[in-house]
Amino acid sequence: MEIPYFLPRSAYLHKVLAFVGKPLIKVFTGQRRCGKSFVMLQTMDYIQRQYPDGDLIYINKEHPDFNGIKNDVDLWDYVKARKKDHLKSFVFVDEVQEIDHFEKALRGILSDGGFDIYCTGSNATLLSGELATLLSGRYIEIPVHCLSYTEFLLFHKQENNPGSLLKYIIQGGMPFLIHLEDDDQIRQEYLRNVLNTILFRDIVQRFNVRNYSFLNNLMSFLAANTGSLVTANRISEFLKSQKISISTRTILDYLHFLESSYMIHKVKRYDITGKKLFEINDKYFFEDMGLQHILKPYDPKDLSKYMENLVYRHLIENGYLVYVGKLGDKEIDFIASKSDKTIYVQVALTVLEEKTFEREFGNLQLIRDNYLKYVVTLDEYATGNHEGIIHLNLRNFLLQDI
Repeated sequence: MEIPYFLPRSAYLHKVLAFVGKPLIKVFTGQRRCGKSFVMLQTMDYIQRQYPDGDLIYINKEHPDFNGIKNDVDLWDYVKARKKDHLKSFVFVDEVQEIDHFEKALRGILSDGGFDIYCTGSNATLLSGELATLLSGRYIEIPVHCLSYTEFLLFHKQENNPGSLLKYIIQGGMPFLIHLEDDDQIRQEYLRNVLNTILFRDIVQRFNVRNYSFLNNLMSFLAANTGSLVTANRISEFLKSQKISISTRTILDYLHFLESSYMIHKVKRYDITGKKLFEINDKYFFEDMGLQHILKPYDPKDLSKYMENLVYRHLIENGYLVYVGKLGDKEIDFIASKSDKTIYVQVALTVLEEKTFEREFGNLQLIRDNYLKYVVTLDEYATGNHEGIIHLNLRNFLLQDI
């Protein structure tokens, strides 16, 4: 198979290399159109160069050539028919969730031996239920995100300056945008189509959603309340003020559907003193801010919310598990942990005013441990530290591997 040219996303290739040739199913997950397919093609390119005698079997469920593969039996028959004797076979399945009971075929192919399996999926239910049960830990998930700020600068050939950051905030990080004219209207039309595809393919069809109007209202509500504490009851009360009556159960279900499409991320609150999670009052952030601005146009008054969204995305891109922190009556914007490492992050437009400086740095000073602490702002000359707390400009924070 001839692999088309692509701009490399080296961080993801680095993550998958440790598992090439291992008896694990490599699953690239993420929001539709975030670039999973090209990360998989990048992996194919690497394998083709490293294993010139390898046998590559590729299935793209978004291409009409593969419409005949509808279920696990079809998938099994297709792969087995193309297996070449005495050769290591590498199987790649794009948008595997479009194949009914695909997990049964993947288990069979894995058990058969002689196959190295890779697939992509655009719905979080991919790694739940039967797949997790049938494969019993025989897979590794590699989350793929829309372009990071570093990748955005590389893809769009931009310098790291305030104008580039603003462009990133407004249009987001969908990789395909580099193929379109640098015209807001054209790019917004593309993003609108992506949004509609996610809604229809990954939510309405998959979960048999009937109240499409409420789904749209819910997304608009989340877009307007990014970074704010949200509960199903609060959403219900808002809807009642709009003369709309929706049960709390339905709201929770629809929030779950949106999370499953990877379009939004739920962040729970964590009590730093009591070391426990709260069951209510979560925050929601968008995977791609370009899609968020299709739902609610960019507004400079919301810049601090956008900053929080970018910081959150950067933390999860770096492999952190992220919570909103609560310390008595104080809020810590983010607590992020991975392995034995923890960091705390406060986000503010500026700390040039003394009151804001005392609040943002003071909240972090109340945390009595030795983990790294950051205050991230738009102050152009943010640098150094204050009593051990690192002060960084947002652009510089987003360029760091933390």
